[in-house]
Amino acid sequence: MWVTRTPPQVVRTTQWLPPEDVGGPDHTTGSPSHPVAPQGPVRPPNGPARGGYAGSVTAPAPAPRPTLADWLEGARLRTLPAAIAPVLAGTGMAGADADALLAALAVIVALALQIGVNFANDYSDGIRGTDSDRVGPTRLTASGLVTPRSVKLLAFAFFALAGAAGVALSLLAGTWYLILVGVVCVIAAWYYTGGRSPYGYRGLGEVAVFVFFGWVATLGTTFTQTLEITWSAFLAGTGMGLIACALLMVNNLRDIATDEVAGKHTLAVRLGVRQARTTYVALVLGGSAVCVGALVATWHWTYLLVVPLGIFALVVSSRVLRGDTGRALVPVLRDTGLLQLGFGIVLGLGAVLA
Repeated sequence: MWVTRTPPQVVRTTQWLPPEDVGGPDHTTGSPSHPVAPQGPVRPPNGPARGGYAGSVTAPAPAPRPTLADWLEGARLRTLPAAIAPVLAGTGMAGADADALLAALAVIVALALQIGVNFANDYSDGIRGTDSDRVGPTRLTASGLVTPRSVKLLAFAFFALAGAAGVALSLLAGTWYLILVGVVCVIAAWYYTGGRSPYGYRGLGEVAVFVFFGWVATLGTTFTQTLEITWSAFLAGTGMGLIACALLMVNNLRDIATDEVAGKHTLAVRLGVRQARTTYVALVLGGSAVCVGALVATWHWTYLLVVPLGIFALVVSSRVLRGDTGRALVPVLRDTGLLQLGFGIVLGLGAVLA
Protein backbone atom coordinates (compact mmCIF):
# COMPACT_ATOMS: atom_id res chain seq x y z
CA MET A 1 0.00 0.00 0.00
CA TRP A 2 1.04 3.63 -0.20
CA VAL A 3 2.21 5.20 3.08
CA THR A 4 3.97 8.42 4.01
CA ARG A 5 6.93 8.51 6.43
CA THR A 6 8.21 11.82 7.79
CA PRO A 7 11.41 11.40 9.80
CA PRO A 8 12.62 14.50 11.74
CA GLN A 9 14.13 17.15 9.46
CA VAL A 10 13.73 14.93 6.42
CA VAL A 11 11.85 15.86 3.28
CA ARG A 12 8.46 14.09 3.06
CA THR A 13 8.55 11.28 0.53
CA THR A 14 6.09 8.67 -0.52
CA GLN A 15 7.26 5.04 -0.62
CA TRP A 16 5.68 1.75 -1.60
CA LEU A 17 6.10 -0.91 1.08
CA PRO A 18 5.04 -4.52 1.28
CA PRO A 19 2.26 -5.08 3.79
CA GLU A 20 4.50 -6.76 6.35
CA ASP A 21 6.78 -3.67 6.63
CA VAL A 22 4.09 -1.02 7.05
CA GLY A 23 4.30 0.63 10.47
CA GLY A 24 6.00 -2.39 12.09
CA PRO A 25 9.42 -2.75 13.75
CA ASP A 26 12.28 -4.84 12.46
CA HIS A 27 11.97 -8.19 14.17
CA THR A 28 15.73 -8.50 14.80
CA THR A 29 16.73 -4.99 15.90
CA GLY A 30 13.46 -3.54 17.09
CA SER A 31 14.07 -0.46 14.95
CA PRO A 32 11.61 0.82 12.39
CA SER A 33 11.62 -1.11 9.17
CA HIS A 34 13.44 0.32 6.17
CA PRO A 35 11.62 0.85 2.91
CA VAL A 36 12.34 -1.75 0.32
CA ALA A 37 11.89 -1.66 -3.39
CA PRO A 38 8.63 -3.06 -4.64
CA GLN A 39 8.86 -6.61 -5.88
CA GLY A 40 5.69 -6.44 -7.96
CA PRO A 41 2.04 -6.00 -7.32
CA VAL A 42 0.52 -7.50 -4.24
CA ARG A 43 -2.03 -10.18 -5.00
CA PRO A 44 -4.88 -10.08 -2.50
CA PRO A 45 -6.00 -13.44 -1.14
CA ASN A 46 -8.23 -15.20 -3.64
CA GLY A 47 -8.15 -12.17 -5.92
CA PRO A 48 -6.26 -10.72 -8.89
CA ALA A 49 -3.27 -8.47 -8.70
CA ARG A 50 -4.11 -4.84 -8.05
CA GLY A 51 -1.07 -3.08 -9.47
CA GLY A 52 0.72 -2.52 -6.16
CA TYR A 53 -2.28 -1.86 -3.91
CA ALA A 54 -2.91 -4.35 -1.12
CA GLY A 55 -6.63 -5.01 -1.15
CA SER A 56 -9.34 -4.84 -3.72
CA VAL A 57 -12.16 -2.43 -4.49
CA THR A 58 -15.56 -3.82 -5.41
CA ALA A 59 -17.36 -1.86 -8.10
CA PRO A 60 -20.91 -0.82 -7.16
CA ALA A 61 -23.65 -2.95 -8.63
CA PRO A 62 -25.43 -1.32 -11.56
CA ALA A 63 -28.81 0.23 -10.77
CA PRO A 64 -31.74 -2.01 -11.70
CA ARG A 65 -33.49 -1.09 -14.91
CA PRO A 66 -37.21 -0.33 -14.63
CA THR A 67 -39.53 -2.97 -15.99
CA LEU A 68 -42.82 -2.45 -17.81
CA ALA A 69 -44.56 -3.22 -14.53
CA ASP A 70 -42.62 -0.39 -12.87
CA TRP A 71 -43.70 2.08 -15.56
CA LEU A 72 -47.32 0.98 -15.25
CA GLU A 73 -47.11 1.33 -11.49
CA GLY A 74 -45.74 4.84 -11.99
CA ALA A 75 -48.69 5.67 -14.25
CA ARG A 76 -50.97 4.68 -11.35
CA LEU A 77 -53.61 3.00 -13.45
CA ARG A 78 -55.90 2.70 -10.43
CA THR A 79 -56.59 6.44 -10.68
CA LEU A 80 -57.85 6.30 -14.27
CA PRO A 81 -61.52 5.65 -13.40
CA ALA A 82 -61.56 9.16 -11.93
CA ALA A 83 -60.67 10.48 -15.39
CA ILE A 84 -63.09 8.34 -17.40
CA ALA A 85 -66.17 8.63 -15.15
CA PRO A 86 -66.92 12.35 -15.67
CA VAL A 87 -66.56 11.99 -19.45
CA LEU A 88 -69.07 9.12 -19.42
CA ALA A 89 -71.41 11.19 -17.28
CA GLY A 90 -71.08 14.22 -19.54
CA THR A 91 -71.76 12.13 -22.62
CA GLY A 92 -74.84 10.64 -20.97
CA MET A 93 -76.15 14.11 -20.18
CA ALA A 94 -75.85 14.95 -23.89
CA GLY A 95 -78.61 12.42 -24.51
CA ALA A 96 -79.66 12.09 -28.16
CA ASP A 97 -77.00 14.62 -29.20
CA ALA A 98 -74.15 12.44 -27.94
CA ASP A 99 -71.28 12.05 -30.42
CA ALA A 100 -69.07 8.95 -30.18
CA LEU A 101 -66.02 10.57 -31.83
CA LEU A 102 -66.12 13.65 -29.62
CA ALA A 103 -66.63 11.45 -26.57
CA ALA A 104 -63.61 9.31 -27.54
CA LEU A 105 -61.43 12.41 -27.91
CA ALA A 106 -62.62 13.65 -24.52
CA VAL A 107 -61.63 10.30 -22.99
CA ILE A 108 -58.14 10.58 -24.51
CA VAL A 109 -57.77 14.10 -23.11
CA ALA A 110 -58.88 12.99 -19.66
CA LEU A 111 -56.67 9.87 -19.55
CA ALA A 112 -53.59 11.68 -20.86
CA LEU A 113 -54.03 14.48 -18.33
CA GLN A 114 -54.49 12.00 -15.47
CA ILE A 115 -51.40 9.97 -16.38
CA GLY A 116 -49.44 13.16 -16.98
CA VAL A 117 -50.32 14.54 -13.56
CA ASN A 118 -49.42 11.19 -11.97
CA PHE A 119 -45.92 11.31 -13.46
CA ALA A 120 -45.63 15.02 -12.63
CA ASN A 121 -46.47 14.26 -9.00
CA ASP A 122 -43.96 11.40 -9.02
CA TYR A 123 -41.26 13.78 -10.26
CA SER A 124 -42.06 16.75 -8.01
CA ASP A 125 -42.56 14.75 -4.81
CA GLY A 126 -39.48 12.67 -5.60
CA ILE A 127 -37.05 15.57 -5.99
CA ARG A 128 -38.43 17.18 -2.83
CA GLY A 129 -37.94 13.97 -0.86
CA THR A 130 -41.56 13.86 0.29
CA ASP A 131 -42.01 10.33 -1.13
CA SER A 132 -39.12 8.78 0.80
CA ASP A 133 -41.37 7.01 3.31
CA ARG A 134 -44.52 6.17 1.39
CA VAL A 135 -47.38 3.98 2.51
CA GLY A 136 -48.79 3.63 -1.00
CA PRO A 137 -47.28 2.25 -4.22
CA THR A 138 -43.59 2.77 -4.97
CA ARG A 139 -42.76 5.93 -6.91
CA LEU A 140 -40.26 5.89 -9.77
CA THR A 141 -38.28 8.98 -8.79
CA ALA A 142 -38.11 8.39 -5.05
CA SER A 143 -37.09 4.74 -5.49
CA GLY A 144 -34.27 5.64 -7.90
CA LEU A 145 -35.58 3.29 -10.59
CA VAL A 146 -35.79 6.14 -13.12
CA THR A 147 -33.98 9.46 -13.35
CA PRO A 148 -36.05 12.52 -12.41
CA ARG A 149 -35.49 13.99 -15.88
CA SER A 150 -36.98 10.92 -17.55
CA VAL A 151 -40.08 11.04 -15.35
CA LYS A 152 -40.55 14.76 -16.02
CA LEU A 153 -40.21 14.29 -19.78
CA LEU A 154 -42.77 11.50 -19.67
CA ALA A 155 -45.19 13.78 -17.82
CA PHE A 156 -44.72 16.47 -20.48
CA ALA A 157 -45.24 13.88 -23.22
CA PHE A 158 -48.65 12.95 -21.81
CA PHE A 159 -49.53 16.63 -21.38
CA ALA A 160 -48.66 17.12 -25.05
CA LEU A 161 -50.88 14.17 -26.01
CA ALA A 162 -53.73 15.67 -24.00
CA GLY A 163 -53.16 19.01 -25.71
CA ALA A 164 -53.21 17.50 -29.19
CA ALA A 165 -56.42 15.57 -28.51
CA GLY A 166 -57.94 18.65 -26.90
CA VAL A 167 -57.19 20.83 -29.92
CA ALA A 168 -58.77 18.22 -32.22
CA LEU A 169 -61.82 18.01 -29.94
CA SER A 170 -62.27 21.78 -29.84
CA LEU A 171 -61.92 22.21 -33.60
CA LEU A 172 -64.29 19.35 -34.46
CA ALA A 173 -66.87 20.63 -31.98
CA GLY A 174 -66.50 24.23 -33.15
CA THR A 175 -65.50 25.32 -29.65
CA TRP A 176 -61.93 26.49 -30.29
CA TYR A 177 -62.07 28.79 -27.23
CA LEU A 178 -62.07 25.68 -25.04
CA ILE A 179 -58.38 25.33 -25.95
CA LEU A 180 -57.76 28.01 -23.32
CA VAL A 181 -59.51 25.80 -20.76
CA GLY A 182 -57.19 22.98 -21.75
CA VAL A 183 -54.14 25.18 -21.17
CA VAL A 184 -55.43 26.02 -17.69
CA CYS A 185 -55.92 22.29 -17.03
CA VAL A 186 -52.29 21.50 -17.90
CA ILE A 187 -50.99 24.37 -15.76
CA ALA A 188 -53.12 23.21 -12.83
CA ALA A 189 -51.92 19.63 -13.31
CA TRP A 190 -48.26 20.66 -13.11
CA TYR A 191 -48.50 23.06 -10.18
CA TYR A 192 -50.48 20.64 -8.04
CA THR A 193 -47.15 19.41 -6.66
CA GLY A 194 -44.75 21.28 -8.96
CA GLY A 195 -43.22 24.73 -8.79
CA ARG A 196 -41.96 26.61 -5.75
CA SER A 197 -45.28 26.70 -3.93
CA PRO A 198 -47.49 23.78 -5.03
CA TYR A 199 -51.11 24.30 -4.09
CA GLY A 200 -51.50 20.61 -3.30
CA TYR A 201 -49.20 21.16 -0.31
CA ARG A 202 -51.49 23.91 1.03
CA GLY A 203 -54.72 21.98 1.30
CA LEU A 204 -56.17 23.18 -2.02
CA GLY A 205 -55.99 19.89 -3.88
CA GLU A 206 -59.63 19.03 -3.30
CA VAL A 207 -60.73 22.39 -4.73
CA ALA A 208 -58.83 21.75 -7.97
CA VAL A 209 -60.07 18.16 -8.18
CA PHE A 210 -63.68 19.27 -7.76
CA VAL A 211 -63.36 21.91 -10.47
CA PHE A 212 -61.38 19.94 -13.06
CA PHE A 213 -62.58 16.36 -12.44
CA GLY A 214 -66.12 17.48 -11.77
CA TRP A 215 -67.37 20.56 -13.57
CA VAL A 216 -64.74 20.97 -16.29
CA ALA A 217 -64.62 17.31 -17.35
CA THR A 218 -68.36 16.68 -17.17
CA LEU A 219 -69.74 20.01 -18.39
CA GLY A 220 -66.98 20.33 -20.97
CA THR A 221 -67.87 16.95 -22.43
CA THR A 222 -71.56 17.82 -22.57
CA PHE A 223 -70.90 21.25 -24.05
CA THR A 224 -68.70 19.99 -26.89
CA GLN A 225 -71.52 17.67 -27.96
CA THR A 226 -74.58 19.88 -27.41
CA LEU A 227 -73.16 23.44 -27.27
CA GLU A 228 -75.20 24.01 -24.14
CA ILE A 229 -75.05 23.32 -20.42
CA THR A 230 -78.12 21.76 -18.85
CA TRP A 231 -79.20 21.55 -15.24
CA SER A 232 -78.83 17.78 -15.25
CA ALA A 233 -75.26 18.09 -16.58
CA PHE A 234 -74.46 20.55 -13.79
CA LEU A 235 -75.76 18.09 -11.20
CA ALA A 236 -73.79 15.25 -12.78
CA GLY A 237 -70.61 17.33 -12.76
CA THR A 238 -71.15 18.27 -9.12
CA GLY A 239 -71.67 14.64 -8.11
CA MET A 240 -68.60 13.51 -10.04
CA GLY A 241 -66.54 16.28 -8.44
CA LEU A 242 -67.59 15.39 -4.90
CA ILE A 243 -66.73 11.72 -5.32
CA ALA A 244 -63.40 12.69 -6.93
CA CYS A 245 -62.70 14.81 -3.84
CA ALA A 246 -63.48 11.78 -1.68
CA LEU A 247 -60.94 9.81 -3.69
CA LEU A 248 -58.25 12.39 -2.97
CA MET A 249 -59.30 12.69 0.66
CA VAL A 250 -58.92 8.97 1.39
CA ASN A 251 -55.60 8.98 -0.47
CA ASN A 252 -54.32 11.77 1.77
CA LEU A 253 -55.89 10.18 4.85
CA ARG A 254 -53.81 7.09 4.13
CA ASP A 255 -50.63 9.21 3.95
CA ILE A 256 -51.52 11.68 6.69
CA ALA A 257 -48.68 10.68 9.04
CA THR A 258 -45.91 10.80 6.44
CA ASP A 259 -47.31 13.91 4.74
CA GLU A 260 -47.27 15.84 8.00
CA VAL A 261 -43.63 14.94 8.60
CA ALA A 262 -42.72 15.86 5.01
CA GLY A 263 -44.40 19.26 5.27
CA LYS A 264 -47.30 18.44 2.93
CA HIS A 265 -50.21 20.28 4.53
CA THR A 266 -52.98 18.54 2.62
CA LEU A 267 -56.59 19.11 3.61
CA ALA A 268 -56.51 15.81 5.49
CA VAL A 269 -53.49 17.00 7.49
CA ARG A 270 -55.18 20.32 8.25
CA LEU A 271 -58.43 18.68 9.33
CA GLY A 272 -56.88 15.89 11.36
CA VAL A 273 -57.67 12.19 11.22
CA ARG A 274 -61.14 12.31 12.79
CA GLN A 275 -62.51 15.20 10.73
CA ALA A 276 -60.88 13.85 7.57
CA ARG A 277 -62.82 10.60 8.00
CA THR A 278 -66.07 12.48 8.49
CA THR A 279 -65.37 14.66 5.46
CA TYR A 280 -64.69 11.61 3.31
CA VAL A 281 -68.04 10.05 4.24
CA ALA A 282 -69.86 13.33 3.56
CA LEU A 283 -68.22 13.60 0.14
CA VAL A 284 -69.07 10.01 -0.82
CA LEU A 285 -72.69 10.12 0.33
CA GLY A 286 -73.25 13.69 -0.87
CA GLY A 287 -71.77 12.96 -4.28
CA SER A 288 -73.85 9.82 -4.62
CA ALA A 289 -77.03 11.72 -3.75
CA VAL A 290 -76.30 14.46 -6.30
CA CYS A 291 -75.66 11.86 -9.01
CA VAL A 292 -79.05 10.35 -8.23
CA GLY A 293 -80.53 13.83 -8.59
CA ALA A 294 -78.95 14.15 -12.03
CA LEU A 295 -80.56 10.88 -13.10
CA VAL A 296 -83.95 11.88 -11.77
CA ALA A 297 -83.67 15.21 -13.60
CA THR A 298 -83.30 13.35 -16.90
CA TRP A 299 -86.36 11.19 -16.15
CA HIS A 300 -84.45 8.03 -17.06
CA TRP A 301 -85.42 4.81 -15.35
CA THR A 302 -81.66 4.22 -14.93
CA TYR A 303 -81.81 5.97 -11.57
CA LEU A 304 -83.05 2.62 -10.25
CA LEU A 305 -79.57 1.25 -10.98
CA VAL A 306 -78.05 3.45 -8.29
CA VAL A 307 -79.59 1.33 -5.52
CA PRO A 308 -76.67 -1.15 -5.49
CA LEU A 309 -74.26 1.77 -5.90
CA GLY A 310 -75.80 3.43 -2.86
CA ILE A 311 -75.33 0.27 -0.81
CA PHE A 312 -71.74 0.04 -2.04
CA ALA A 313 -71.17 3.68 -0.99
CA LEU A 314 -72.39 2.88 2.53
CA VAL A 315 -70.10 -0.15 2.78
CA VAL A 316 -67.06 1.82 1.62
CA SER A 317 -67.85 4.68 4.01
CA SER A 318 -68.21 2.32 6.97
CA ARG A 319 -64.65 1.03 6.46
CA VAL A 320 -63.32 4.56 6.86
CA LEU A 321 -65.49 5.32 9.90
CA ARG A 322 -64.41 2.15 11.69
CA GLY A 323 -60.85 3.46 11.79
CA ASP A 324 -58.88 1.79 8.99
CA THR A 325 -55.47 3.43 8.58
CA GLY A 326 -52.36 3.19 6.42
CA ARG A 327 -52.30 0.28 4.01
CA ALA A 328 -55.74 -0.84 5.16
CA LEU A 329 -57.11 2.19 3.28
CA VAL A 330 -55.66 1.07 -0.07
CA PRO A 331 -58.73 -1.10 -0.86
CA VAL A 332 -60.95 1.85 0.13
CA LEU A 333 -59.08 4.00 -2.37
CA ARG A 334 -59.74 1.40 -5.06
CA ASP A 335 -63.40 1.01 -4.15
CA THR A 336 -63.97 4.77 -4.15
CA GLY A 337 -62.65 4.90 -7.70
CA LEU A 338 -64.94 2.03 -8.68
CA LEU A 339 -67.88 3.83 -7.07
CA GLN A 340 -67.20 6.91 -9.17
CA LEU A 341 -66.82 4.79 -12.30
CA GLY A 342 -70.11 3.04 -11.50
CA PHE A 343 -71.98 6.33 -11.30
CA GLY A 344 -70.27 7.48 -14.49
CA ILE A 345 -71.46 4.36 -16.32
CA VAL A 346 -75.03 4.69 -15.02
CA LEU A 347 -75.13 8.38 -15.96
CA GLY A 348 -73.58 7.52 -19.32
CA LEU A 349 -76.39 5.11 -20.10
CA GLY A 350 -78.53 8.15 -20.74
CA ALA A 351 -76.81 8.60 -24.08
CA VAL A 352 -77.45 4.99 -25.04
CA LEU A 353 -81.10 5.00 -24.00
CA ALA A 354 -81.96 8.42 -25.44
